[in-house]
Amino acid sequence: MSLYVPFLVVGMLFTGSSNSLWTKFQDMQCVENCNDPDPSKRIYYEQPVWQTVHMFVGEMGCFLPVLFSLIRHRSYRVVPSDAAKEEKPPMRGWKFFLFWLPALCDLTATTLMNIGLLYTPVSIYQMTRGALVLFVGILSVIFLKRRLHPHQWFALVVVVMGVAIVGLSGSLTKQALTPPGDLVPGSVEEGGNEVAVIVGVLFVLFAQIGTAIQFVLEENIMATYSVTPLVAVGFEGLFGLLTIILVSPILIHYKSKSDFFDLPRGLHQMINNPLVLGSAFAIATSIGFYNFFGMSVTRHISATMRSIIDTCRTITIWLVSLGLGWEVLVWPWSLLQVFGFSLLVYGTFLFNSLISPPPFLKAPATVEYTALPTDDDEDGHARGTVIEDREAVAGRSLDQTAALPADVGMGFDVIPPPIPKVDPERRD
Repeated sequence: MSLYVPFLVVGMLFTGSSNSLWTKFQDMQCVENCNDPDPSKRIYYEQPVWQTVHMFVGEMGCFLPVLFSLIRHRSYRVVPSDAAKEEKPPMRGWKFFLFWLPALCDLTATTLMNIGLLYTPVSIYQMTRGALVLFVGILSVIFLKRRLHPHQWFALVVVVMGVAIVGLSGSLTKQALTPPGDLVPGSVEEGGNEVAVIVGVLFVLFAQIGTAIQFVLEENIMATYSVTPLVAVGFEGLFGLLTIILVSPILIHYKSKSDFFDLPRGLHQMINNPLVLGSAFAIATSIGFYNFFGMSVTRHISATMRSIIDTCRTITIWLVSLGLGWEVLVWPWSLLQVFGFSLLVYGTFLFNSLISPPPFLKAPATVEYTALPTDDDEDGHARGTVIEDREAVAGRSLDQTAALPADVGMGFDVIPPPIPKVDPERRD
């Protein structure tokens, strides 16, 4: 057990980082006219829809542990440890189709992010995804009726500033490079590199709205029905893949408008290029294992640790990109990128109450609870302490939020948990 927890942490960090890096590596592969002396005539693999398919296939891999349990024990019961206390009905039958709604959001958001990754360095892409906490926080207030404290609103403002600075630094870095860097080969028109970075950042930014809606829908479903996260992720992958299959005739019809929709051409490019095919397998495998490691970290450590690991993931991606030569340091704009990323980390940690709020913001009122036993129940058994009950309720709320089906990116404790209620007649 002593080595199991570090194994989970390293596994989540490795699979999460490799997923984004493999996706960027796939974007950089030349698939047509590769021997042409004119680089502008070379065609690179730009198939965001197929990359979304890879992700859904990886999510469907979460069914494998369930099937293994089914074969081994001849039965599989979805009964979380706290289901009896929360009295949530198990999810059965047609109710699994509810996961089709967040799958649609996941499909839209992931495709937009894959398009944005074509035009941005992978580090800026990963940092921009930090805006997720902004949209999830706002939607949680509107639809889940959650209440944000003043320091959390301040954190959202800091996140917006961080995203803006990261996007600006990326554009200025591209503009400063002479000749322009090879971060986005073949993806931008001549003279439009710095504009393309801003466009890519906007794609990734708008995608976070879809991901935020996905998280809110998942939170609502998981709070209503009893279902294990692995099953939820598997069904989202299944429904997402089915949706792409159903709409593929429409996408192919508009392939003349954009190469992004030319699915037959993308399939041909993938099959005939071993590097593209191998990276597709790596993307699907890494996202499947990332979901497994992430949920295991949430279960065995905490959702807070999962958020911290995701921050380290962004740093890892940046360092690896620099080491591979995909990105370069340009003074002083790279320093500006570091500052923007620091604001993103500070805002995310402040929103999740991992650090103390600044003095000019009033911290949420807290009540000191003692660990003295409370009144016994009617059967004469001690009901525990008030502080133990408060921690149990808070822990269940955080676990529900943290264990939500995954995207490819952020920690899942971005939705503020509901404020637990304490019986006023209980003795503290």
